[in-house]
Amino acid sequence: MDDKNKFMNHVFLLGGHDLEMMEIMKILSLKGIYYYDKNLKWNNAFLSQYKEVFNKHYSFVGIELVSDIPAPQHYILFDHHNQNAEKPSAIEQVAELLGVTLNRHQQLVAANDKGYISAMEKMEATKQEIEEIRRQDRKAQGVTDEHEKLAEMSIQKNLTSKNRITIVKSLTTSFSAITDRLFPTERLLIYSDDALTYYGQHAREIAQSFTLLIEEHKAYYGGGDNGYFGIANESLSHEELQQTKDKLIQKLTDLIA
Repeated sequence: MDDKNKFMNHVFLLGGHDLEMMEIMKILSLKGIYYYDKNLKWNNAFLSQYKEVFNKHYSFVGIELVSDIPAPQHYILFDHHNQNAEKPSAIEQVAELLGVTLNRHQQLVAANDKGYISAMEKMEATKQEIEEIRRQDRKAQGVTDEHEKLAEMSIQKNLTSKNRITIVKSLTTSFSAITDRLFPTERLLIYSDDALTYYGQHAREIAQSFTLLIEEHKAYYGGGDNGYFGIANESLSHEELQQTKDKLIQKLTDLIA
């Protein structure tokens, strides 16, 4: 039985767009396996986006979707964030299910998605490979030339340091354009009026301080001990976000004291 027939009763539901999601889409297309793609972003990648296609006749495979509603009868979730942070990357989980061997580019995509630039360096990726993967990832996330310019401006005008923490008030919603420019930074906090993300040392411990927000789907965590923790865009009021930022800075200050 070929792969298309083997998985003809499977329907994949794609989550927020980034380079990993684009590569998963390519694998599914090459295998002739059916999928739905709502062109989602990370802040609206909810299972409910696909509720109109649910039925009891198919097995559904959600890729990095937040389960904000009850899942369909036959459902598998492939994710590696929050409570799934110890699992392989989503593309690796898809490849295992489909019996696909990832090529060098796809392996770098998986490493990038799980452990960012440091993980690609551990694979002995060249500077050119890393820069290309990061460029493609930003593009897949919807980062435009204007976002890139605003990222540079954010660094030039709004970068400060407090208690050995690098802090940037972002002028763009695309934080990745800032993180890529500042790598490597041991402790980096980027925030805007509506969101924040911390990258670096003690990320797991920081996330553990905000377990309730993660359970309420207002925050997210991934990347291992020194990965990242963030507050989803517009999930908190401005006052709540400021309080969370202050609490995060104090917690991190205590951890590195």
